[in-house]
Amino acid sequence: MTTDGRSILKVLSRSVRLSCPACGQSRIIDRPFRIKHHCPNCCSLFKREEGFFVGAILANVMMTELVILITCLIWLMLIGSSYETVLAGLFIVALLFPVAFYHHSWSFWLGFDYLIESLPKYEERNHTTRQ
Repeated sequence: MTTDGRSILKVLSRSVRLSCPACGQSRIIDRPFRIKHHCPNCCSLFKREEGFFVGAILANVMMTELVILITCLIWLMLIGSSYETVLAGLFIVALLFPVAFYHHSWSFWLGFDYLIESLPKYEERNHTTRQ
């Protein structure tokens, strides 16, 4: 399972570990809720033009909906809790899961982009330092 020499399983593994999808040597996270601009090892660009990461938001929303659905089914069918208890629990899951999955949604989106068209390289002369 490769795409132009890029192994899908290798990229998926790197995405799960929040590593650079191109080289796997550097983490994509600068600090909590901050994604690095580029990989210091291979210079792959993580921060792209405005609107590029709408797909990461979509991935986060879709995974949240899937987790809510699975949680609801487990609670109602296997545990047999009351409907009010299930709604309260699902509300908590709906608030916490997207926050917990934030970095992974970015990572999976970067990995997907890397598999489809590779990541552009960072060119220092075109970039000013952002703090």
